[in-house]
Amino acid sequence: MGDSYIIAIDFGTAYSGYAFSLTSSEDQIEPNLKRWGKELGLDTPKTPTCILFNEDEEFIKFGYEARAAYIKMCGEEAKQHYYFEAFKMALYGKKLDRDVTIKAANGKSMNAMKVFTAALSYLKEDALTTISVNTAGMKFIASDFTWVLTVPAIWDSSAKQFMREAATKAGIVSNGTDDRLVIALEPEAASVWCMKLPAEGFIAENHDKAALEQTPGTRYIVVDCGGGTIDITVHEVLDGGALKELHKVSGNDMGGQTVDKKFKDFLKEIFSDGVWDEYEKKHPSQVQKMMYDFTYLKQVDDEVQIACTFNLGTLAQGRQQMEKYFDKVRGASWNDGSIKISKEKLRSFFDESLRGITKSLREILNKDLNVEYILLVGGYASSMILRRHITDQFSSQCKVLCPFRAQEAIMRGAVMFGRNPQVVASRKSAFTYGVAVAQRFDESKHKAEKKFTTEEGDWCKDIFNKLVEECEDVDWNETREHIFTPIRANQTEMRLRFYRTERKNPEYVDDWGIEKVGSFDVSMPDTKGGMKREVKLEIKFGSTEITATATDKVSGSKGSIKIDFMTKA
Repeated sequence: MGDSYIIAIDFGTAYSGYAFSLTSSEDQIEPNLKRWGKELGLDTPKTPTCILFNEDEEFIKFGYEARAAYIKMCGEEAKQHYYFEAFKMALYGKKLDRDVTIKAANGKSMNAMKVFTAALSYLKEDALTTISVNTAGMKFIASDFTWVLTVPAIWDSSAKQFMREAATKAGIVSNGTDDRLVIALEPEAASVWCMKLPAEGFIAENHDKAALEQTPGTRYIVVDCGGGTIDITVHEVLDGGALKELHKVSGNDMGGQTVDKKFKDFLKEIFSDGVWDEYEKKHPSQVQKMMYDFTYLKQVDDEVQIACTFNLGTLAQGRQQMEKYFDKVRGASWNDGSIKISKEKLRSFFDESLRGITKSLREILNKDLNVEYILLVGGYASSMILRRHITDQFSSQCKVLCPFRAQEAIMRGAVMFGRNPQVVASRKSAFTYGVAVAQRFDESKHKAEKKFTTEEGDWCKDIFNKLVEECEDVDWNETREHIFTPIRANQTEMRLRFYRTERKNPEYVDDWGIEKVGSFDVSMPDTKGGMKREVKLEIKFGSTEITATATDKVSGSKGSIKIDFMTKA
């Protein structure tokens, strides 16, 4: 039964959800999605990525329920609880270790691994319960499934490893069943889904062809517009419907929350002289509610009205008349209990984000890759202002498409990817990766300060031995092999230190632009062969995670299977 059962968790910055499939047939394109929010009269494919802990850091609730419980709390109680939202952004753009902490709404910090583990544990249990209900009460356990966890393609390797460790701690897989957890890259999962959609699956009118997978040679860009990140991949459809990556992943942190932040800054500008700050401090949960209402307003391209809460009104009018606050700001007016925001002002909240997306897309389109389509997916893609802007900017070069269920594309595609990870047949390496080695010292080509001496003679240390080059094509199942020998006859251990850079051919591992990304040790207990002993390194760069194994050929001893990207350098 194993392989045919799949659960894919789309753990987003703003919203999370999961999809599952209990069939093995390839052609079943529609995975099942959990619907959220029924108890609140809602019916959505994802739930807010919010999590609530009590003052002792014990998990209480997740999603809509966490938000509702927090919004109900009055000031003092809210201050004692740990409430997190948008915490996934703590993993963006950083080299992580296991001690990283994140701040809750009350300003106190908690260990990030603990927060992520609790969230994944909740989603795991909820999925198993939902599936049991849908299968006449058959009981399932985590190990009955292949699990797929989606992460932004532009994340650092340490962040991908962080998620894998959190999933293991959450009991999704155990240390022996690591291979039952597939890490999928968000825009790739969306690409796999969109590739199979017929023309009527897209909002745009100008897509008249069969599904993209039926037209080999088609090249397209997928822009995953998330709450936190904008994540971009470029794919070509190969014969047989697999995908080849044409440009290394790119993107930025200009997702939908950049727009939310601008909206909040504007409210602060209206309710100046500390009124808004006081409101945020006293009624954090009501600020939540206003921000939540804004997520709906963000989808339209028109003037909008947002209700002013009673407490904000009371605070503001304690200082001066309500209308007065609007005298000095442009683009907003007071309208009988609501704040009215003009169409131009609403659009201005998007400016910075749209500039960031446009810049990233320009860089790719300037590379002359003959791209036919831009596909917009992710929850933020349901914003009309975003879609119109991208169409205005790029429709002369290619067709801009958005699937009807843009927010679901990643979850649905992730199920398909879990069933068949080789659907992405080749990827571009995002970096040049190398390992530090020593060579016999040669004064005509080596730096003098790199020289060291052992009983076997003079050596040069810290040489960058290239394993794969930035932008090189790597097949999903391709293994690169390298052989290393010891520098001392009696050496009983070899440490492999891994580095990466965006440069093509660096010389030494401590040159500019190079960072250490991880390391592991291989033991070499049998020293009889002296300097002639060999360690074989096998490394895979082509799947969503880099995996390496080093084997001492004499003793058969193997080094750690995964490079540890989370060690403190």
